[in-house]
Amino acid sequence: MAKNIITQLRVQRKQYNTTEQKLIDYIIHNVSQAQEDTIQEMSDGSGVSTATISRFVKKIGFDSFRDFSVDLARISVQKSPVEFFGEIVDTDDTVAIAQKVFRGAENALAATVNNLTIDQLEQATQCLISARRVGFFGIGGSSIVAFNAYHKFLRTPIDVIAHPDYDVQLMQAVRLDHTDVAVVISHSGRNKDTLLIAQKLSENHVKIIAITSFPDSPLAKLADLVLLSLAEEVNFRSESMSSLIAQITIIDTLFTLVGSQLSEDTQSVVDTMRDTIEETRAQ
Repeated sequence: MAKNIITQLRVQRKQYNTTEQKLIDYIIHNVSQAQEDTIQEMSDGSGVSTATISRFVKKIGFDSFRDFSVDLARISVQKSPVEFFGEIVDTDDTVAIAQKVFRGAENALAATVNNLTIDQLEQATQCLISARRVGFFGIGGSSIVAFNAYHKFLRTPIDVIAHPDYDVQLMQAVRLDHTDVAVVISHSGRNKDTLLIAQKLSENHVKIIAITSFPDSPLAKLADLVLLSLAEEVNFRSESMSSLIAQITIIDTLFTLVGSQLSEDTQSVVDTMRDTIEETRAQ
């Protein structure tokens, strides 16, 4: 899972200020040149000061411009932004629209998996396994992901909680403590209701795993571990729609990792549930 900084910058562009967006636009539209640039050459080409460039590369997770430049030089960009996330146009027929929607989902998944690291996934897995209880929290569209996670993790020996009602989620959050883990899901990481839940969790010293698209969001800053779901907005299809698919796949990955490490106990739970569900089916 090789991190692609170009993809990350493209899908997260809107979260940065005007000057930073100017720098991002220069990099993503002139990748070959940017890969060869010194910091002064990048400054001249983008019209952004060297000081701003230096601050920006640190903001996105690099220790220095040199580290950023080395990472950038490793990338082979085969698709332009337009090709990667196709816009829907008036002349598109049913086949073209369907293909673009599916391609957008596929590319959101590719961008997400290329940004995740083995260390992040292993940390998250160990947090979930060692927790006394795991709570899944999300509002709006993210509540679908949270309940999907709850439904899956019921098949493991882990004690899990979730609820579609916000007030109940808030009550659940204040009852968790330092022995528990909370998975908080929010595309923007800025929903006020979600942030209140995260704040209460933090006050109770609950370890927070955030699944969000924005690493500098308030939710990400409250979290102990951030798993990014990357997707870009195109017309008719907001980035949050593709992000939802990426979020669910992150949950699927965590469930599978947990299940593989607790295979015997998980299989026992699955067998018991399967037998019970089978009793509800007509013969």
